[in-house]
Amino acid sequence: MGETKSTPESEHLESNVKEDPSTVIPDPGEDRQPYGAPGLSGVLANKYVATCAAFATLGGAMFGYDQGVVSVTLTMDQFLETFPEVGADAAGGGFQKGILTAMIELGALIGAMNQGWIADKISRKWSIFVAVWIFVFGSALQTGAMNFQMLVGARFVGGIGVGMLAMVAPLYISEIAPPEIRGTLLVMQELSIVAAIVVAFYITYATRFIPNEWSWRLPFLIQIIPALVLGAGIPFLPYSPRWLASRGRDEEALQVLCKLRKVEATDPRVLQEWVDIRSEAVYCTEVGILRHPNCQDGSYSSRAMLHVWSYLDCFHKGCWKRTHVGIGLLFFQQFGGVNALIYYSPSLFEGMGLDYEMQLNMSGVVNICQLVACLWALWGMDKFGRRPLLFGGATCMAIAHLIIAVLMSQYQSDWPSYPVQAWVCVAFLLVFMLTYGATWGPIPWAMPAEIFPSALRAKGMAYSTMSAWLNNFIIGLITPPLIQTTGYGTYVFFCLFCALSFVWCWFFVPETKGRTLEEMDVVFKDNSSSEEKRQRARIEATIWALADNRPNGGFADVHKMI
Repeated sequence: MGETKSTPESEHLESNVKEDPSTVIPDPGEDRQPYGAPGLSGVLANKYVATCAAFATLGGAMFGYDQGVVSVTLTMDQFLETFPEVGADAAGGGFQKGILTAMIELGALIGAMNQGWIADKISRKWSIFVAVWIFVFGSALQTGAMNFQMLVGARFVGGIGVGMLAMVAPLYISEIAPPEIRGTLLVMQELSIVAAIVVAFYITYATRFIPNEWSWRLPFLIQIIPALVLGAGIPFLPYSPRWLASRGRDEEALQVLCKLRKVEATDPRVLQEWVDIRSEAVYCTEVGILRHPNCQDGSYSSRAMLHVWSYLDCFHKGCWKRTHVGIGLLFFQQFGGVNALIYYSPSLFEGMGLDYEMQLNMSGVVNICQLVACLWALWGMDKFGRRPLLFGGATCMAIAHLIIAVLMSQYQSDWPSYPVQAWVCVAFLLVFMLTYGATWGPIPWAMPAEIFPSALRAKGMAYSTMSAWLNNFIIGLITPPLIQTTGYGTYVFFCLFCALSFVWCWFFVPETKGRTLEEMDVVFKDNSSSEEKRQRARIEATIWALADNRPNGGFADVHKMI
């Protein structure tokens, strides 16, 4: 996008904006005809898009698998013999355990930060390919780790790949999905994470009986298999039509769009979507030229500076509200306490008075609850919308934390005498996981992938994902000492953040259900001045005029002209 230069033709078109001040754009969502039914029925009717999305979400499964592996591995005697630094009796053992757990999030933060420009440069699908091989390398290092320092470093490398994959998978899905089923398909990202957590948990649950180091090395080795499957399938995935349009490959974008929507190129719905995508790409190009006129000579240094500036543009007019929402959603997702429960669920159940075997069994039940709830979200996301689920989720999660905190404050000193109260705590922890899996689990991964303008979508998604990893890192680091020093205060801490998330969503998070990616300007009302409307109307009219007269590929001419 940044390599496009201003031309006499574009200057002429700019003059047309001033000559016709009455031109405005109506809300495009009012008259747009859907491609099919919303929700699961729409997904089943478009198996090609569903298959592409499901394949892309293998990237999310890498993160989920690692979460599930760690929760049991940290309790294995064989693992503690090799790495006594994280043992309960080791000096600073809680902190070392937090470092080991959180290091993958730190690596993921770096991966997400760089994936924004990589996905823009080499395409969404090939950036997945790069991330896969980084992840494979990190997994191999974890499998062969000989000391604590090597294991920590290996988890950092693997985390880079995880961060890249978790950032680009929802981005790719959002750009290939029809608006009616986009929410459902984006839930698949969270579903893959949760399913992988369950699979990994029970793999490690079984391998803990191996009487040597393979009890924990084998689970690390197994995670390479789905990564190799994903890497082998990347060449067969279609390009994102939005990415193709941003590179001026307009006819190819139309062909891909028709295949993804299962319609002919003469279908008015796909033509309108194609024009909307092109209009958005050209509008972003023009805005980029006006904002950064010194980065348009096509040189390497100019392109590099344009990438840097585009990260900063996420905080400028027309995007800062969306960046705030993307970062905030994943901040509150992590500070709701879910990963503390996943990583350290055995320790939390120990605090509720359960014996070791029951701690592990209930940790597995917690993960299954989240999986079941996430399956429900496949239907609920596009049925009820994002805001109602966020409100309901925040309320139920806060109540669950509060009840657990109250019961633990009264009875944790003598759980054997109060078994009913102990199991009530366990029940509300399961309520929390069911609620989270249906609401705050999938939605914060889904919304950032759909709210940003096309030119800044990868960068905005990078910021949002970085928020997830940074806050996940913090949670992984502080939870062990928080549990050790405060006990029930851990739940009070997370309860407060769940309550805050309700208030924040009420004021800042809009509803995006059923909207195309190009309609988010209407949703956020941040590119709606009369001049911006006229500029968009002029661009769309120009593209339609050239489309109507093109013998074969007239849209390529539009990219050169504007």
